[in-house]
Amino acid sequence: MTIGGLIDWQIGRLRNRASHTAILSILVLYCVAAGAQQPGRSKWVYPAADGSLQYAIDARGNRIMDFSHAGYNGGGVRIPDVRVVRTVKSIAGDNTPNIQSAIDEVAARPVDADGFRGAVLLERGTYEVAATLRIAASGVVLRGSGSGADSTVLRVTGEPHRVFAVGGSGTWQIDAARATVTDTYVPAGAHTVSVDAAGTFRPGDAVVIQRAATEAWIHFMNMDTLTRDGKPQTWLKPGTIITHDRTIAAVEGNRLTFDVPLSDSFDAAYVGTTIAKYTFPDRISQVGLESLRVMVPAQDKPISEAQYTLLSMNAVADGWIRDIVSVDTQNSTTFGSTVRRVTIDRVHIQHTVPFTAAAAPADFAISGTQILLDRSSVTGEGVWPVVTQVGVTGPNVILNFKSTTAGIAPHQRWATGLLVDSSEFTGGSDRRPNIAFSNREYAGSGHGWSVGWAVAWNVKAEVLLIQQPPGSKNWCIGCTGRFTPILWHGNPIPIPESPSETHESPNVPVTPASLYLAQLRDRLGEQALRNVGR
Repeated sequence: MTIGGLIDWQIGRLRNRASHTAILSILVLYCVAAGAQQPGRSKWVYPAADGSLQYAIDARGNRIMDFSHAGYNGGGVRIPDVRVVRTVKSIAGDNTPNIQSAIDEVAARPVDADGFRGAVLLERGTYEVAATLRIAASGVVLRGSGSGADSTVLRVTGEPHRVFAVGGSGTWQIDAARATVTDTYVPAGAHTVSVDAAGTFRPGDAVVIQRAATEAWIHFMNMDTLTRDGKPQTWLKPGTIITHDRTIAAVEGNRLTFDVPLSDSFDAAYVGTTIAKYTFPDRISQVGLESLRVMVPAQDKPISEAQYTLLSMNAVADGWIRDIVSVDTQNSTTFGSTVRRVTIDRVHIQHTVPFTAAAAPADFAISGTQILLDRSSVTGEGVWPVVTQVGVTGPNVILNFKSTTAGIAPHQRWATGLLVDSSEFTGGSDRRPNIAFSNREYAGSGHGWSVGWAVAWNVKAEVLLIQQPPGSKNWCIGCTGRFTPILWHGNPIPIPESPSETHESPNVPVTPASLYLAQLRDRLGEQALRNVGR
């Protein structure tokens, strides 16, 4: 019986017994019910009396990071409605040349004061598309007239191919001169580091903070003994570079402060960390894809075969994808390591046939930083809705997400700074958990520890797998769901105590309801929430 039903029953039972005892009984029941509905509280992040957020730190200074910098223009900025300068109508046959010509025409226009060239508008109708559509210049938006079944529909034909490629080219052009971090330990979530040569930096400089995976660190992570079928497996090869893409906010003496906190810790006992300025001449910005529906032939094919995919994005800073429905794409979207400050809003991937291959496709594959995946979903069977890839550094945020199969599973080789916030998942199992912050051991070719410093906040799930990497933490706060005792390959592990240091308020949501939105309000105020549609 629900709490409301219990109260109604009690009132009915006491009908015609107008006594103080009866009234008191009802009031007591009401108070108990109200108390049962009170939210929980985290010791790691919690609101003070004035509403500001307070953070706990561990013995080494590590904390839950400020994730509010994820999203277009660094979070809390309204996605603009770019002026239409070219309109396209559907024609019989392949529309690819027609649409691409319009995109290229807009790309040749000058950039206005806000960094935009203009939008291409696809009118309502069905457009056959037999090849990839490309946005390769800053300030260009491709916009349909809606994502409904009777709005702008791109019906994909021809051999399997990618529908959209958005991005520039190249990578960071890093200065030869580097500063070395001199701190013995930099905690996760920190904004500031000490260096041996701060004088070469100025506020506004674009920098990369880089550390190499050393043999000592790989050994510390217990990742140097992976085997599969009797053969050694490589987690991260010694010398692999892990990069944070940041901007200098302040220089004070030998201290550098960054615009966005760091998603990982740096322990000088195991790793050396350097900072260098960079340029990125061929990275594009202020680009978007909006308001359309994509339909491809449904296929149940292994991921090793050619597929119809929706989107790849590379070498982009400040872009967005919003109001998109994609039906039956596989491995639908990828956001590469050179993507920064992008919002994916109301993008819904729908599968009409289940996938049965052992290696499942992934619909949102994240390798970039400051990516916000908001109010989106995956429906279907046999896919991974969201994964992260090798060496991903956050903040990256999954907010108000829903899926009917599996859920969020960092895929391989050490991602950091991931938040899964106020999301709901069904279709989980011990072998395919809805949240999987874990050591994948020898899966694939040695995927090993997939994520550290990750947070699941007020998540509703069927199955949770939350493990603690050496020297790191993964949090599960206010989450509903069953913890699985099974590792990826069937080895039992101890079920975490409830509650434990990083597993707080099991089955009782905590306040604030959304960590990301609360952090956004705390940093930028109420207008930032309105800017992101709250």
